[in-house]
Amino acid sequence: MTTPTSTRTPGTRTWRNAVFVVFTLSGLDMATWLGRVPSVRDSLHASTSEMGLLVLGMSVGSIVGLSAASHIVARLGARRGIQVAAVLLVVGMVSASIAVSAGWGFWAIWGCLTAFGFGNGLCDVSMNVSGASAERAGGRSVMPLFHAAFSVGTLLGATLGAAAEAADVPVWIHIGSIGVLASIGMVVAVTRLRDERAEPHPESTDTSPVAVLNRWQVWASPATILIGLIVLGMALAEGAANDWLPLAMVDGHGLTNAEGSAVLSVFVAAMTVGRAGGVFVIDRFGRVPVLRGSAALALVGLLVLILVPSVPLAIVGVVLWGIGASLGFPMGMSAAADDPRNAAIRVSAVATIGYVAFLAGPPVIGFLGKQFGLLHALLVVVVFIVLAGLASGAARERTRPQVEPRPSGGTPTSGGSTGRNRFDTDEHVGRR
Repeated sequence: MTTPTSTRTPGTRTWRNAVFVVFTLSGLDMATWLGRVPSVRDSLHASTSEMGLLVLGMSVGSIVGLSAASHIVARLGARRGIQVAAVLLVVGMVSASIAVSAGWGFWAIWGCLTAFGFGNGLCDVSMNVSGASAERAGGRSVMPLFHAAFSVGTLLGATLGAAAEAADVPVWIHIGSIGVLASIGMVVAVTRLRDERAEPHPESTDTSPVAVLNRWQVWASPATILIGLIVLGMALAEGAANDWLPLAMVDGHGLTNAEGSAVLSVFVAAMTVGRAGGVFVIDRFGRVPVLRGSAALALVGLLVLILVPSVPLAIVGVVLWGIGASLGFPMGMSAAADDPRNAAIRVSAVATIGYVAFLAGPPVIGFLGKQFGLLHALLVVVVFIVLAGLASGAARERTRPQVEPRPSGGTPTSGGSTGRNRFDTDEHVGRR
């Protein structure tokens, strides 16, 4: 009985590495568009509120994509979900960039970004479901590292965006070329993913009436709603920076467009560092203390950015904000996937709640920014960070794991005297 394990281990490693690639390219796609927002605003001669409406189009598409993802992934699997998402992402990115450069008009760009958002939402759920299954198959906690890979992709995209802004590279050349290359890489990576439905969960079946009903019953679970609130608050903390930080630095602190895009790179770098080191911090202290500390750090950083007029101190605030916002989403996804039988359903539900931040956040912040300035508009994010910190107890591990060395080549077995399977602990179940 050891032969399947020995032949399966390289496949699991390959699967996990392919998920890293998908997360990275997903982040690259998102940051590539967001990094050129200042140029898009200048091309359209749009107001802050109009830019908020434009970002709303992408958020609407993301919400629809998330809502459809639970059914698409249940029927086709996460691999096919990522394939469909890759096509939508490249179509949305390329068409939106051409629409900006060719002057097709505001609503044409809005429609293109809606398609891009749909692909992003579908990709988000699909790659998290595949990542959670790969994590369980490998018996190791890697979900924060998947999200660190996403941050690496956003860092690369933001850096390229700042360089393109400084060099006045046309929007359609920059975004179009990155979109095509990233989608090709994503499609190639998908060929290395394993079908997560092949991972045995004898307690449930995807086609049974009970399983279909549970896709709706999960919304009545208080734990799901509270975990969703955590993800909502921390997603808003992350998304507000992605959507508005470059413009906030330009309008509120007097930086140039290129400098504003560069500050976004600083934020993404801070998030990447936070996620890369997050695995060790979570293993040491547990989810709840880390979530509360993360919320406090993000709160302090954001207040420094808003209230302190000094640009160097504002950048320090951006770093604190980025580190504080880094772990909320991945820990929320891990908490949502505690039960492998319902992981896909709860991940989709929690991600949908979290993406309300991307739906409501842009127009609200844009409207408030027009009235009070973008920096002061970010105070609404402070409120939701506090709420996320207060709800952190919902993410508590059912069993604090014993971190033990894993024998090479052996099958994962329960250790110690708990009598529980290692995959039942939250550190080995896991996330946009």
